[in-house]
Amino acid sequence: MTPGDTNWVRIAALYEALSRVMPSPVVELNRAVAISMAFGPAYGLQIVDELNQEALLSTYHLLPSVRGDLLYKLNRFEEARLEFERAASLTRNSRERDLLLARASECTNEK
Repeated sequence: MTPGDTNWVRIAALYEALSRVMPSPVVELNRAVAISMAFGPAYGLQIVDELNQEALLSTYHLLPSVRGDLLYKLNRFEEARLEFERAASLTRNSRERDLLLARASECTNEK
């Protein structure tokens, strides 16, 4: 099985069900990723943009990381770079920080 074989529509539906049973901003972020994989990054970005208002996620590095990835896929490289840099500043893990800064650098190269 390859990543392309993944049934993202089904995964998105499962996250939708989970969000009804156990709603949380982190579940919504995961749902946004699944929706973006199933239907395209613009759809996931709509959900992520709504999550930017969640106080619980204000210091959660994965929110700007996901947002950066979705913006990158939409060829919005400058915005993506800023999100990856923000995510890097929020993580305490040096390997994650290095990865996020490398992603930010990729955005600069895409201009």
